[in-house]
Amino acid sequence: MKQINKFPKSVIEKIGYYVYVLIDPKTDQVFYVGKGKGNRIFSHINGAISSPLESDKLNKIRSIQSKGLQIKHKIVRHGLTEKESLEVEASLIDFIGVQQLTNLVHGHHSDNRGLMNITEVIAQYNAPKIAIKVPAILIVVNKLFKHGMSDEELYEITCGNWVLGERRNKAKFAFAVYNGVIRQVYEIQKWKPVFARRKEQKTQQRWKFEGFIAKDLQHYVGSSAEKYITFGAQNPIKYVNC
Repeated sequence: MKQINKFPKSVIEKIGYYVYVLIDPKTDQVFYVGKGKGNRIFSHINGAISSPLESDKLNKIRSIQSKGLQIKHKIVRHGLTEKESLEVEASLIDFIGVQQLTNLVHGHHSDNRGLMNITEVIAQYNAPKIAIKVPAILIVVNKLFKHGMSDEELYEITCGNWVLGERRNKAKFAFAVYNGVIRQVYEIQKWKPVFARRKEQKTQQRWKFEGFIAKDLQHYVGSSAEKYITFGAQNPIKYVNC
């Protein structure tokens, strides 16, 4: 059976935005989730044939085609606005898991509205305000944080590597902060230099702390740190009581 590689014009005029999946015909597993309009759904197969570029998605398609098989296409929702298609696409990626797909990134607004457990939802919408009374360094991990990550993974993204000065030695505790909410508190045992690099002819020394979860300070976890940080600030580091 010849594989369809485009929609009739009459379909394009009516279908609107849609969300689709590409499926491996041998395993029936979804390997890509996308959204678009017109003939977007067919662009990946056409690109795998005509484009010299390499990617997990294109290589997957080429591998399937090399076996004489045809990619399965399924449209999950259609007749959508662009905003609606972004939400459906993000929901599917979160549900399947980006690690199981050839998508390069999570879906639209996955960081603050994506897949969460109950504790994370409560923290997102009902984080109590609290005063930090210990000498601490607040480390904003927005760029590295992933919902559902393990305690070990959270520790690794929090402990380093950071550009810090001598003031770091005054901090006794490190607070991992994501989206303005305190996710964990660590007692700092020591700081270790990681590496130095040159930027604009100035040496930037990076540091990484060694420590452990501060069991006596767990009442801070899930609380809001908004009064101490500036949203959108480039520097992920904020000192409190130091």
